[in-house]
Amino acid sequence: MLNGRKRIIPALTGLAVIGAIGIGPSVPAQAEPDIEDVQTRVDRLFHEAEQASERFNDARIELRELSRDLRSLKADEDRQGDRLEGVREQVERSVVRQYQGQGLSAVGQVIVADDPQGFLSELSTMSAFDDLQDQMYGDYTAELKALDIRREATADRAEQVAEVKDQLADEKAEIDEKLAEAESLLDRLEEKERESLLSRDSTRAPASVPASGRAAAAISYAMAQVGDAYVYGAAGPSAFDCSGLTMMAWGAAGVALPHSSSAQYSSGPRVAEGDLQPGDLVFYYSPISHVGMYIGNGMIVHAANPGSGVTTAALHSMPYVGAVRPG
Repeated sequence: MLNGRKRIIPALTGLAVIGAIGIGPSVPAQAEPDIEDVQTRVDRLFHEAEQASERFNDARIELRELSRDLRSLKADEDRQGDRLEGVREQVERSVVRQYQGQGLSAVGQVIVADDPQGFLSELSTMSAFDDLQDQMYGDYTAELKALDIRREATADRAEQVAEVKDQLADEKAEIDEKLAEAESLLDRLEEKERESLLSRDSTRAPASVPASGRAAAAISYAMAQVGDAYVYGAAGPSAFDCSGLTMMAWGAAGVALPHSSSAQYSSGPRVAEGDLQPGDLVFYYSPISHVGMYIGNGMIVHAANPGSGVTTAALHSMPYVGAVRPG
């Protein structure tokens, strides 16, 4: 337990953890870990896990968009198939009329063709084709080409969906690996050392934050979550990651944001550091992989990491990139 919150760290096999952090028979069983070294390595692991988590969030957004496109393409393909079948039936009826009273052996070959391309080929070689309406033949050819284009687009989008799903699995595996490695490092510390390391960046939350309108609603939501757990990919109600917290906070103010720090960087006009106002979103690292909310007096509220959870911190406690003003 840490400050009344249970830290959530995915499990990893003992051998994998040992191999990941280099703890093996060569390390004396009673060796005392160097606190500064552990701090550096845990910070690095938390950051690498957060980078993977934000890539995971980006991939989830992309997957939703691709899946929506795929559903639309499939529906379009079905409609195009119906149109193609309608034109085909018109052609069949015309062929039958041309051959009435002359025997239907050639016509039968055309009508029973299951393959649209085969139907077109048979049709183009029939002796009576010259008597068919050129426009009807042209309509069928155009509809067939349109269906082929839609089928290719559908297949391409389905392949992209599969690739993004693979990416999601890879990013999730990296998150679990980094967290398990950090947990293994922390487990080597004494309880007091562990608590000191994990709470080192915490700052006292201000009693009140001057703001009005939508910004006030967003800040009120975010500050009410201080003390909640940090869980990668979470967006409430009792656990958050960095972009999940800011998304839900501004959502409470009626402003929709994507669940991604890099995507949120495009959610509003850019704000110079000297013009920051409470409620502005502030971003960190390059490429961007962390977001918090400015609350005034050089402080932010953010979902920090699995050790600290949702907390307040100094604006420049991480490598600052820029800010935007949602709404």
